[in-house]
Amino acid sequence: MAMWLLLPRLCLVLSSLTGVARSASPVVLQWLNASAAENPQIPPGVGRALSALIIGHGGRLVACSGKNLLAFHRNGSFAWIVPLGYNCRQDISLVTERDKIYLVTEDNKVIKISPQSLQTSTPSSEVFFSHNPAPGRSEQIIGLSTSSSYSSLFITIANRGLFSFSLRDGQLQWSAGPVIDRFGYRLGCKGNISGCYFSSAPVVDQCEGTLYISNTEGQLYSMFIHSRQYRWIQDLSSIDKVITIAPGNNGRLYILLPRKSVVLGLDVLTGNISWQQSIGPLSNEKILPAVDSNGWISTGSLDGFLYSVSPDGEIRKFLQKTAPNSVIHASPVLDCSGFSVYISQTIMEAKSSQTIGDYTYVSAMKPSSILFTLLAPATGTVYWTEKYPGQLSNLLSSSDLEYFRLDETILLTTLSAARIGSAVQCYTKRQKIAWTCRKAKPKFVHGDPGDHNHVLLLFFFQLFVIVIQAVVVRFCCIFWRKKKLQKNNGLQKFLEKRRSLHSKRRVLGKIISELEQKAAQDASSNETLEHLGEMVKAKECVERKLYTSYSLGRDVLGLRRGSSSILPLYNGKHKSHSFHGAQRESITIFNMLSDSSSLEEDRTSSSYSSSSGSNNGSSSGDMEFDTGSRSAGEAGAGPSNTADVTEGDQDKLPADVESSYQVFMNPLYAQGESSSRSLSEREEFLMPQGSAPTKRMWLKRRRTLSSMN
Repeated sequence: MAMWLLLPRLCLVLSSLTGVARSASPVVLQWLNASAAENPQIPPGVGRALSALIIGHGGRLVACSGKNLLAFHRNGSFAWIVPLGYNCRQDISLVTERDKIYLVTEDNKVIKISPQSLQTSTPSSEVFFSHNPAPGRSEQIIGLSTSSSYSSLFITIANRGLFSFSLRDGQLQWSAGPVIDRFGYRLGCKGNISGCYFSSAPVVDQCEGTLYISNTEGQLYSMFIHSRQYRWIQDLSSIDKVITIAPGNNGRLYILLPRKSVVLGLDVLTGNISWQQSIGPLSNEKILPAVDSNGWISTGSLDGFLYSVSPDGEIRKFLQKTAPNSVIHASPVLDCSGFSVYISQTIMEAKSSQTIGDYTYVSAMKPSSILFTLLAPATGTVYWTEKYPGQLSNLLSSSDLEYFRLDETILLTTLSAARIGSAVQCYTKRQKIAWTCRKAKPKFVHGDPGDHNHVLLLFFFQLFVIVIQAVVVRFCCIFWRKKKLQKNNGLQKFLEKRRSLHSKRRVLGKIISELEQKAAQDASSNETLEHLGEMVKAKECVERKLYTSYSLGRDVLGLRRGSSSILPLYNGKHKSHSFHGAQRESITIFNMLSDSSSLEEDRTSSSYSSSSGSNNGSSSGDMEFDTGSRSAGEAGAGPSNTADVTEGDQDKLPADVESSYQVFMNPLYAQGESSSRSLSEREEFLMPQGSAPTKRMWLKRRRTLSSMN
């Protein structure tokens, strides 16, 4: 199943092409002479080493050699040279962002190159970042990457962590380390803290806006680009600790484990493994798979096959005819369209393989030729194939690349830039990313049966919010249609008027309470009763405004049902004043003049009406009560302002008072009594002690049940 083999790297030295007569360009000759002077240890006639080529802005090939950054046109001729002043590291790939190029030097610096400044006085290169390791610690830069969407550059430093810098001003945005403790539980570097650090270059998923990185313990981290917050952590140490990350930009994250020859497909949202496929033995740990715009991940194997896996985990093998006598040890390279890949098969004179345990060992000798192929993994279509040496030899011999040591990866990148064998349309980097992002499938969350309660809670919460919103909207619609708001000068004056009415009602309530207490103590005071009636009427007027014109609801006509009264009542001989208590208790006090006496006698009759039928009247120490009762039929005499006293009660009255005694009732409540015909009445008569018979004051107290709702 799994395998591992460390096969010596095959290099194509183009010194065999010296038979072709060609004169180098002046720029190349000048650079070669300067390079020979700086490196006298290199023998004459040996090509200079190049780092891995990348296709930069404008389709040019860009690579680093020594202390210079070189650019080539698509046909292999020199485009420009930028002196760096530092030796670049050839094991770390260059990074391009629009028209800028970033590379890592051997003394732990990140250099920013601006090729457009070559024709100006502005320096074309500058130090973007520099790190001085602590004494005795290995803190080398491991890799870097960029994100155009967030204008950020990410740098991984061994034994330090991951750092994010702004591409605009070079300021540090955030940093993160591999050790994470959440709520007392360690998520990263569980076993070995001292020797655990980030060991891979940061990988950016342009569609998800996330960043992926791994540590030395085989744990994979996913974090958001705009912050250092981790999205999830997946522990792959049970399979292997050496991993290679390849973003799918389509909702999938691909993990290649080169020592185990395993390809994993992970869900970018959760980090869970969606599928796992085994492939043939790989050449080394540094091999990089290619992911095309259809989401297929492709990598070559030492068994001679090209393995391609779809986003759903479907695996395919290509190049079966030439696989038995060939090996693939170079990383595939995408063409300019993004849908096809260039592959190189090295044809060997002899090849053998042996499986021991979990590993497969492949031995090969005497490479005879190289077979280059362009195919589309999603469809299996082969667009072009060519052997080297052959026509490709003429192409390379006519370019300035012949002065360098070239390997198969450099040749594959050169073929992709020159569009050799490709007849499809080319797309920009931004167009490729947009295409792959559209290929991402929407994610649906499937809840288990245990989540039904949460779903119901969420449903009722949303329903509650909708009801509250409906009530608020209805209230606003009713409130803003009020006439006082439309006639007056807006909401502010309306609220000020409403506050003033509330203040008046509170003041009037206090005054009424004081007058009620005063009237209870001195029932014969006409001035107090008149003042009390006026205050009650004023308070009802204020409440009427608060409940109608200046309410927070719609405009209504009148007060609440049954709350109105007639103030005052007057028929020439007596006055009455009605007011209501806190428990809907109505009190009417009558004042009359006696017909049998020349002196003015004040007689007061109090009638209490309550919906509960309880008697809350107060008694005085100077009064004596005689109680009597009569039936409900005798009590209801129809709507009138007078009522005769029963015979039993009349016998108890003095003769001089009997002829002039009358009972007055509030017409509002008398009507209710006549309609109900079921009220029990009690009359209590009190005669003040110590007063003359002609000056007696009689107080009649009648308690009835209120007919108000």
